[in-house]
Amino acid sequence: MRQFTTGNLNKQVGDVTDAAAREPVVLTKHRKPRFVLMSYEHYERMRTGGDPRQAHHVSEMSEEHRGLFLVEIDRLARGQGYDDEP
Repeated sequence: MRQFTTGNLNKQVGDVTDAAAREPVVLTKHRKPRFVLMSYEHYERMRTGGDPRQAHHVSEMSEEHRGLFLVEIDRLARGQGYDDEP
């Protein structure tokens, strides 16, 4: 989860809200987490329990999905990922 300071919110509102549109972001004040900013759609999914995502153990995945998963984990470990996507 990305983090911004409350000062960033004032100075970079576009960057902060763009990040919050993709995933919830933490807003910190005096280096302590104070708020979470997220899209209204994400909030509604949380509020209503309508989030269809589920967590699975890698041992439950098919070979095909396990291979794709491991490639993406490796990509994230190299520092590539969310911020480099359009």
